[in-house]
Amino acid sequence: MKRYELVREIFNSCSGNQMRDVFISEVETEDVESSVKPFLVGTDIQCERIPAENGVVVFNLNTDGLLQRLTFTEL
Repeated sequence: MKRYELVREIFNSCSGNQMRDVFISEVETEDVESSVKPFLVGTDIQCERIPAENGVVVFNLNTDGLLQRLTFTEL
């Protein structure tokens, strides 16, 4: 199984507040998409996968107006 560092950024929905919550954890998986599924909760869900350089995979999520970015970096 591959190990990834997962950086989860939750963007603040309050106007004028540019801060975001950031959570860092390690994930062991063969399929990063399966690690995204627990974050896809709601009725209006949008998920965009953006492959980046050096094996980094970024997911931009919008779940009922809550904007999140999940960044997986292989360890």
